[in-house]
Amino acid sequence: MENEFAYEDYQRTAEWLRSHTTHRPQVAVICGSGLGGLTAKLTEAQIFDYSEIPNFPKSTVQGHAGRLVFGFLNGRACVMMQGRFHMYEGYPLSKVTFPVRVFHLLGVDTLIVTNAAGGLNPNFEVGDIMLIRDHINLPGFSGQNPLRGPNDERFGVRFPAMSDAYDRHMRQKALSAWKQMGEQRDLQEGTYVMLAGPNFETVAESRLLRMLGADAVGMSTVPEVIVARHCGLRVFGFSLITNKVVMDYANLEKANHKEVLEAGKAAAQKLEQFVSILMESIPLREHTAS
Repeated sequence: MENEFAYEDYQRTAEWLRSHTTHRPQVAVICGSGLGGLTAKLTEAQIFDYSEIPNFPKSTVQGHAGRLVFGFLNGRACVMMQGRFHMYEGYPLSKVTFPVRVFHLLGVDTLIVTNAAGGLNPNFEVGDIMLIRDHINLPGFSGQNPLRGPNDERFGVRFPAMSDAYDRHMRQKALSAWKQMGEQRDLQEGTYVMLAGPNFETVAESRLLRMLGADAVGMSTVPEVIVARHCGLRVFGFSLITNKVVMDYANLEKANHKEVLEAGKAAAQKLEQFVSILMESIPLREHTAS
């Protein structure tokens, strides 16, 4: 489905937000399942429900609060999405990614994406954090791409590169910040693969994804990253490994959303602390958005 929004729709939402808050964020954070607690760390917080923001979709998933929170974290002006939108909720990708372009128009230059994901890499344990090095856009293989349709040059070029989607400099900063935290487990690094969901993977699908070189699997994140890179944002992200994907027919365990949220809760504080520390590594912007 092609983009149902015109440039003016994004502009109208950005202007509405600008007129309702004095915050001028530099960094946007998309909080995945069970990771919305990061917003509690913001100072001078100002909160909007998605339902009151023009053109914003509503989040319908348990573990996603559906609020946009402005504030400061470790010296950086932030806006955080407490809950994101997904293909499986029935939203076209233009709606899933709508907030990213609004953030760009608000003057944001860095997007941090977080998600809960299943571990495909046999070395991963539940509770591990994986720094996303790269992604596989599986829905994109069948034409499901948020950039499909006419290209608006005001956002970006027709054919954006994705080989550098996840900022290398920030990944290096993340690895050294993790060492400083002195965690027992290493910070994992790997490739995230997106499926449309909402069902979890079959054993055969999981084996195929592993053969493709994926380390973690989820149902989000990739569309937002594509749109962010299209409009020139610096991007880095993390997957919280909330379950080990079943790769063996003899294994009677089953993935379920409740367990994902529970595992997320246990490790979320670690990820929240980590993101806070990393805020200091984001270069301060040279100019302030009006």
